[in-house]
Amino acid sequence: MAERDRLRDYRGKRDFDRTGEPRGRGASAGDRPRFVVQIHDASTMHFDFRLQVDDVLKSWSIPKGPSADPKDKRLAVPTEDHPLEYEKFEGVIPRGEYGGGTVIVWDYGTYEPLSHDREGRPVDFAESLERGHATFRLSGSKLHGEYALTRFRSGRNGDGEDAWLLVKRAGGTARPHGAPDPRRARSAKSGRTLAQVVSDTAGE
Repeated sequence: MAERDRLRDYRGKRDFDRTGEPRGRGASAGDRPRFVVQIHDASTMHFDFRLQVDDVLKSWSIPKGPSADPKDKRLAVPTEDHPLEYEKFEGVIPRGEYGGGTVIVWDYGTYEPLSHDREGRPVDFAESLERGHATFRLSGSKLHGEYALTRFRSGRNGDGEDAWLLVKRAGGTARPHGAPDPRRARSAKSGRTLAQVVSDTAGE
């Protein structure tokens, strides 16, 4: 599917004369696939978890944010594909625009696909997501180690939207930590809090 078609929903929801969000003009994919976790203070506070798959960022809204504790199962609701440039987006989306509110980059880095079939053969990452279960290893400034995304409800039959779980896999050396406090969290990109981004934007 062409890149412009994959971003049709994303672009159709936004007025780029009003929002500073990237339109998406085909950023370089890089050597290793990337991920980003953004805190989004919109109508409800949540975290946006995005994984680069081919030429877009596959995206999920995670109300409580990712956890490094394997005991935590985080609800992840799919949203529209985003352009690769969104990995760096930080700012205030104007009120009245889709997703109006403040965004900071909580964490970002690269990831390694780990999905295999029952015979242990590697499975294409996009295909593993389509099947409803994908495993990967994150290498970020805050998140490290193996995670799994698993679809537990499908909306294809008209009975609601897809719902997934994001879970940290046991093992590795990552230190468990509690859920991040989004109001106090600082951007891994700029070091700013949500409040500081608002203040800086108002002063421009």
